[in-house]
Amino acid sequence: MTEAYIYDAVRTPRGKGRKDGALHEVTSVRLSATVLNALKERNDLDTKAIEDVIWGNATQVKEQGGCLARTAVLASDFDEQVPGLSINRFCASGLEAVNLAANQVKGGAGSAYVAGGVEMMGRVAMGSDGAAIAVDPSVAMDSYFVPQGISADIIATEYGFSRDDVDALAVESQRRAKAAWDDNRFGKSVLTVRDVNGLPILDTDEYMRPGTDMQSLGGLKASFKDMGEVMPGFDQIALMKYPHLERINHVHHAGNSSGIVDGSAGILIGSKEFGEKYGLKPRARIRATCKIGTDPTIMLTGPVPATQKILADHGMEIGDIDLFEVNEAFSAVVLRFMQAFDVDHDKVNVNGGSIAMGHPLGATGAIILGTLLDELERSGKGVGLATLCVASGMGAATIIERV
Repeated sequence: MTEAYIYDAVRTPRGKGRKDGALHEVTSVRLSATVLNALKERNDLDTKAIEDVIWGNATQVKEQGGCLARTAVLASDFDEQVPGLSINRFCASGLEAVNLAANQVKGGAGSAYVAGGVEMMGRVAMGSDGAAIAVDPSVAMDSYFVPQGISADIIATEYGFSRDDVDALAVESQRRAKAAWDDNRFGKSVLTVRDVNGLPILDTDEYMRPGTDMQSLGGLKASFKDMGEVMPGFDQIALMKYPHLERINHVHHAGNSSGIVDGSAGILIGSKEFGEKYGLKPRARIRATCKIGTDPTIMLTGPVPATQKILADHGMEIGDIDLFEVNEAFSAVVLRFMQAFDVDHDKVNVNGGSIAMGHPLGATGAIILGTLLDELERSGKGVGLATLCVASGMGAATIIERV
């Protein structure tokens, strides 16, 4: 089987996902085209060599509707013969785009792809597309549907994470993100987004709150307590599914949950022969990919079984992994991952995560994979694993090896 390699990875800064956010004036198509053009320019890329652009976005309505991937190609400097494929695996869409592209290369269906994603959460609101699992009673009742924040609180309750535990992880995410930016660890991959006149709009992650501490977080009210407890509340649905729990301990809030932001990211993937033909040096080999379905009520535990599956399928153990990127959808997700594998926090999200910098749904998977690659190179380590929890109960993972 042909090997699939990462040749480049870029991303935009993440802007606050609201009307006064720095990227609010930029459409999803234009931000995606910015990433595509950067990959073309950085690699002096003959885009006719690209088999397809696979692009993730989770809320596929309005400007993010249709086949956004193809529209982004047409809005970019890519050759018009390059097609586009839009996909949706919710929060893992960007990583799934990479995994699909890598497996196409491995299977011989083309020698090069661009994969990634976008989400303009300040322009296209999360959930505005509707979702049968949430709004169709016949589906929601059978699956014991609860909102993700309730799911995060179920994880905290089930696995024994206190308010102090989840807040401490959030404080550390902010500290690590600031340290990473101060040390220019993202400089290799982060683009400057410019307006139509070529003037810079944003060149750093805008969402960060580096002054966050335990005291400031301690003053925040648990965000999902009312929707859980006010009758008829979602807690009652959860307790029907998990009757061994006496009650749901509500510990998550805006400060220890991922931020709503705008952003995009893209990765250039190709075979060894592609790189040799165009004079490009591979940065990493994509060793393994995986996806899995999980309990749709607790919903966010997917990184654990996804990691178990990807390791088992490829004859690896957790100790074979040098660094981990586990998307910080909520603090409890990362805490559960570290608990399940007895992994030290020094190996997980070493440059901060989505709690500090934000989670642009369709782009985040590609963002964290690029962050993982940059950190493997910076630290001289060899093997990394990126994984995300996914709405309605799924998980996805990718293992890369630096070359």
